[in-house]
Amino acid sequence: MKIVFMGTPDFAVPSLKALQQSEHTIAGVVTAPDRPMGRGRKMGAPVIKNLAVDYALPILQPEQLQDPGFISELRSWNADLFVVVAFRILPPAVFRLPAKGTFNLHASLLPKYRGAAPINWALINGEKESGVTTFYIDEKVDTGEILLQRSLPLTDDMTAGELHDALSIMGAELVLETIDGIAAGTLMPRRQSGDSTRAPKLTAELEQLSWSKSATACHNLIRGLSPAPGCYALFRGKRIKIMRSRVSGVMAPAALPGQIIAIGKNGPIDVQTGDGVLSLLQLKPEGRATMSAGEFSRGFHIALGDKFD
Repeated sequence: MKIVFMGTPDFAVPSLKALQQSEHTIAGVVTAPDRPMGRGRKMGAPVIKNLAVDYALPILQPEQLQDPGFISELRSWNADLFVVVAFRILPPAVFRLPAKGTFNLHASLLPKYRGAAPINWALINGEKESGVTTFYIDEKVDTGEILLQRSLPLTDDMTAGELHDALSIMGAELVLETIDGIAAGTLMPRRQSGDSTRAPKLTAELEQLSWSKSATACHNLIRGLSPAPGCYALFRGKRIKIMRSRVSGVMAPAALPGQIIAIGKNGPIDVQTGDGVLSLLQLKPEGRATMSAGEFSRGFHIALGDKFD
């Protein structure tokens, strides 16, 4: 089939690579416009654009998806199917163009975790399973008919970055399986059923750790925001991102939430929470690289009884 691929960030890369290596034809790629990036604010291209350039594929980077010029150019590619992986919300004038429809790859087992941050929220909420879904796009976000799904068990220490990478690879396989099924006419789309869960954009307020919560809740927030944007706590007035942790089986003495109750020679740093003890394994002080708990304790000269704010 002749396909238009739409995507922007790293998550979409394995899918475009898999599609390029398949028997299907990529008519062109739609991605975000170049934007100022980094401290120097120099113009930079989306990773998908760079990959499309490597493949010598036609590229469109519309500012407005309703723009008549963009839609006209898209129509001229005469694609059978649009494939969307980590892109913007498409208007009906776009997703209704191809004869075979438009499907999206979503990083959750729909209808669970509809929204912008399904990977993060699955971990923050302590889910034991995640996965990927392909579904036909319709006018309501993440509500279209399901084509295929594939699940992935979640370990207690998996971070958002690790889950992102695993689902992007699994998703690429599912994208090809979905395209093949649509081409062969063997897929039977089904309506979504069951309770839906929201996965809204991550906010800055979410990033600060509250030691009054349980060790499990703190741990899930840390891994759900690691490596980016990162979950932080204040220590001696400085913002310290906590990159890795685990829930400790240590029985804590009478201590206040946020108080350090044990320090290993090479880590971890055990901290009292509102319910249980959290062991800190990797930390990232402001302006510095990620370090082990042992490196942090020696560099900051921490002592028993010290307290995170």
